[in-house]
Amino acid sequence: MTQNAPSQANNRLGILLMTVTTLVFALQDGVSRHLAGEYNTYLVVMIRYWFFALFVLALSSRQSGGLRQVMQTNHLWLQLGRGALLALEICVTVYAFTLLGLTESHAIFICYPLIIAALSGPVLGEKVGWRRWLAIGIGAMGVMIILQPGSGVFSPVAVVPLIGALMFALYGLMTRYVARGDTAQTSFFYTGIVGCVMMTAIGVFFWEPIAGGDWLWMALLCCSGVFGHGLLIRTYDVAEASAVQPFAYLQLPFAAALGMVAFGETLRSNVAIGAAIVLGAGLFTWWRERQAR
Repeated sequence: MTQNAPSQANNRLGILLMTVTTLVFALQDGVSRHLAGEYNTYLVVMIRYWFFALFVLALSSRQSGGLRQVMQTNHLWLQLGRGALLALEICVTVYAFTLLGLTESHAIFICYPLIIAALSGPVLGEKVGWRRWLAIGIGAMGVMIILQPGSGVFSPVAVVPLIGALMFALYGLMTRYVARGDTAQTSFFYTGIVGCVMMTAIGVFFWEPIAGGDWLWMALLCCSGVFGHGLLIRTYDVAEASAVQPFAYLQLPFAAALGMVAFGETLRSNVAIGAAIVLGAGLFTWWRERQAR
C-alpha cells in the first residue's frame, strides 16, 4: 500500500482521491444514520461488516502469498483487540448519529487526532513537544465550547461521540504499534475479519425483519463502505500519507452539509466555533508531527 517517493502529480491525485473518499464516507454516515433510526444499531453494523469482510478476504487473497501470508502476525492479541475495538467504536458512533445527528457528532469526533497526539507519548514513547501540547489544550477548549458543560443547554448524550473519538484514538494508537511488526495488509485483514466475527456474535440477537425498500439502503451502505475503503487504499498507493492526511478533515463539512440538507439539522454557533478551533488545532498538530519527522 506504499510507494517510494511519489511525484508531486501523484500527491495531487492523492488529494483528489482523499477528497472523494471523505465524501463517500460522509454519505455512508448519512445512510447509517437513516438505517440506525429505523433498526437496531448492532444489526446495521453487523450487515455492514459482512460485506466489509468479503472485501477484505477478496483483497487479501490477491496479495503475494495469499491469505496464509496475510494472516501471519507478530501481534496476534493486539490485532484481535484493535479489530474488536473498531467494531465497538462504529456502534458507538452510529448510535451518536441517531442522538445528535451528523453535524454535532462529527464536530466532536474530529478531536480524535488530538487524543492520539496526547497519548502517543505514554503509549508509543513518541516525543510530544510543548507546541503540540498547547494545540491539544486549545483543541480541548474547542470541544468544551461544543459540549457547553455547566450551561443550561448541555446534554449528557453529547458525551457519546466523545467516547467514540477516544475509542478510535486508541484504535489508531494500536494500529501504529502493530505496524512496527506487521504489514498494512495484515492489519487490514484483522480489522475486517475480527470485526465481522464480533458483530455477528452480537448482531444475530438483534435480528429483525428489514423492509424491502430498506434493503436498497443497506446495499448502498455496504457498497459505499467497500468503495470508500478501496478509494482510501488507492489514495495511499499513489501519494504520501503526510500530504493527504489533512484532507481527511473534509468529512466534517461534508457530513454537516448532508445532515442539514437531508435531515434538517441546524448548525449552532457554539458548534461551528468549537469545531473550527478543534480543526485548527488538529491541523497544527499534524504539521508539527510532519516537521518532527
